[in-house]
Amino acid sequence: MLKKFFLLLFLLSQSLVYAQAPVQKLEQAFNNLLADPQAKYALTSLCVLDAKTGQTIFAKNENIGVATASTLKTITSATAFGLLGKDFQYQTTLAYSGTINSEGTLKGNLIIVGGGDPTLGSWRYETTKEGVILNQWVNAIKGAGIKKIEGKVIGDDGLWGSQTTPDGWIWQDIGNYYGAGASALSWRENQFDLHLKANKAERTVTVLKAVPEMPYIKFVNELKAGAEGTGDRVYAYLPPLGTTAYLRGSWAIGISKSGVSAALPDPAFDAAFRLQDTLHRIGISATETPTTARQLTAEQKPMPVVTQKLTTISSPALSEIVYWFNKKSVNLYGEHLLKTIAWKSGKEATTQNGAATVINYWSAKGIDSRALNILDGSGLSPGTRVTTAAMASVLFQSQKESWFPAYYESLPENNGMRLKSGSINDVSAYAGYYTDKNGNKYIIVININNYSGSGISKKLFRVLDALK
Repeated sequence: MLKKFFLLLFLLSQSLVYAQAPVQKLEQAFNNLLADPQAKYALTSLCVLDAKTGQTIFAKNENIGVATASTLKTITSATAFGLLGKDFQYQTTLAYSGTINSEGTLKGNLIIVGGGDPTLGSWRYETTKEGVILNQWVNAIKGAGIKKIEGKVIGDDGLWGSQTTPDGWIWQDIGNYYGAGASALSWRENQFDLHLKANKAERTVTVLKAVPEMPYIKFVNELKAGAEGTGDRVYAYLPPLGTTAYLRGSWAIGISKSGVSAALPDPAFDAAFRLQDTLHRIGISATETPTTARQLTAEQKPMPVVTQKLTTISSPALSEIVYWFNKKSVNLYGEHLLKTIAWKSGKEATTQNGAATVINYWSAKGIDSRALNILDGSGLSPGTRVTTAAMASVLFQSQKESWFPAYYESLPENNGMRLKSGSINDVSAYAGYYTDKNGNKYIIVININNYSGSGISKKLFRVLDALK
């Protein structure tokens, strides 16, 4: 009996020694980070949980709200899985108004009815590529016997209202591809490319071309050639629904990449424009210029009533969308998911309603709503504030769900760990999971706001290396 007692005592003491070791290492590593000159004026927060029990292993400043950057995507995607299910799909319908006469003339309009799909025309999936979608639409139009259109192509983006860009996003971001807003009819991930060339002698930059061509946008080129090695410092200032883009900043002499990507100001219009242009090229002409539901509303014109549906396109499953959302940190997907969460919960599909739905969802699971000050779905807003303790709790609770394998698979590898990264101006963060060589599982959220200089990620990893 005494032997069993001492054996139990020994095992208990060993577990306590093991528990203390990561704590001591983490504390020392965290203190080293705080003492670093880059962190002198920063707010640094860390929360590490035992992934099996949820118990806190080490935490500092874990209950102070910090700007999350893209680590917010871990919360948005977990909520989307929880409320929509991993097999959820969006639908986009091509239809027409009016009638088709015996000669194949559509006396009415082709209408692309947006259903909130962020992947329509995306290059990331075989079934969603622009050419694939356009071919499917053309085949459906031909199949209906349409040879001419006495009307136009309309991009119906009316499902989610007129505001595409979340409040709190900054002017410097919203004209660039990563700041593209969410439309009920998004198209080609709401972006296009600009090919640039720096001219060494004149210290100017030439805009070689837009891909695809953007004939309805005027480009005002204010770019300057940057010194070799200074890279891409180009920003496009192009507001939603705008038609004039100001290109500002610098493009380095000798830079290896071809150019930058800007945000489509009106994706529903571009989808209608591309379809009408494709039809024109194969001899199916339209008598009027393409438009959108929002443009018709602004002109106080009625939206034509659908007479007949031609074809419906389903998006990839939510699990595939979340994979790229987290893997490549696609901000557009986050804003779509936030609006979808509100829409499918029976509310108006606004960013504010989506954020409130996310907060309420996790509040019902025991997380203090005051720890979740969420303004958008992607983390691009510098005004979003979430505590590392709250984010860690979301990660812990997500392990219990049937969709967790797909969620875990979506997280990229950083520093030999499954961590979603986040980075906006003077913010660097990581959130996710780690299993050490002994099988011990951890949940990690680390975040630094208002640091100085560059290269802070390596110093955050030094803290996390204490778990290895």
